[in-house]
Amino acid sequence: MPVYKIAIAGASTLLGRELKDVVSDSPLASASFALLDEEDAQGQLDQVGDEVTFIQAISAEAFDHADFTFFCGSESLTLRYWRQALRAGSTVLDLSGALDQETGVLVRAPWLGTEAAAVDLFTPAVVPAHPAVITLALLLERLHHAAPVRLAAATVLEPASEFGRAAMDELHQQTVSLLSFQSLPRAVYDAQAAYNLLAGMGESATVNLAAVEARIRRQYEALTAGRSPSLAVQVIHAPVFHGHTFSIVVEFDRPVEIVALEEALTGEHVDLVLEDTDSPSNLAATGQNDVLVRLRPEPLGRNANVASRLWLWAAADNLRLHAQNAVQCALDLRRMRPQGTVQ
Repeated sequence: MPVYKIAIAGASTLLGRELKDVVSDSPLASASFALLDEEDAQGQLDQVGDEVTFIQAISAEAFDHADFTFFCGSESLTLRYWRQALRAGSTVLDLSGALDQETGVLVRAPWLGTEAAAVDLFTPAVVPAHPAVITLALLLERLHHAAPVRLAAATVLEPASEFGRAAMDELHQQTVSLLSFQSLPRAVYDAQAAYNLLAGMGESATVNLAAVEARIRRQYEALTAGRSPSLAVQVIHAPVFHGHTFSIVVEFDRPVEIVALEEALTGEHVDLVLEDTDSPSNLAATGQNDVLVRLRPEPLGRNANVASRLWLWAAADNLRLHAQNAVQCALDLRRMRPQGTVQ
């Protein structure tokens, strides 16, 4: 395999660190790496696989000779530098989601069988799909193959880690402050996030659940293009540090044998949990490569083996799922750079 050069912009973020771990266990592990971030992270010692290096500030020459550039930081960081990476000849993979409405930029999730987006030499950048989109699309795609889905709706419980280290720190500080009867820090949420479920934040919040909902809907539609059932989505912020959880209801056009539904869900990337005592949870999903899912059908009458409606309770490691998808996107894009050099 050719030796590539990979730049990771936002290398010190939670997602950047997860990406480095996933890349280290992938066919891209032999690449040379440039770890980049904002100036306040400059000089930090870091490691990718066996390679020890320093995080560098992003400069005019930062993307030179990079075959792939992963943007793992804030949307503003991506918007400031992605065109600079393109001009340097790098293929851009935007994990921040900032580019999913840019002309010519494709949303991708190679795990999905329905994904048919053509990636060619004229594709300037790709957006590895939001981890919640991957979970929802993967499960609904498989159920839709078992029987036509008439209705699907999901509540996505969003963890603090989706909004970065500052959100996790504030959730922790709020928890400590509540237990010691002190005033709450509100710089990120502008609301009480600890011990609370929120469908919206305060006016001065730096996180926006409505924008997350819109992104999930937009990317789901871009990936499925009508080949999978339409989906209603609501995003709720959960007072947890890590891991997506999902409550999903699905109705079919006709009654379906429950065994057939279980068989449809079973397969690569999905771990079907059959025992109530092993219920999927954000804790159980931590560090797991697969989506954990428990199926709860509503039986038809006295026939407990057939259902036309079912509930799914699912969980996934949001950072790991996002990083895995991004690396798979890069592996699919290798044909753009067969020699591992800037074209």
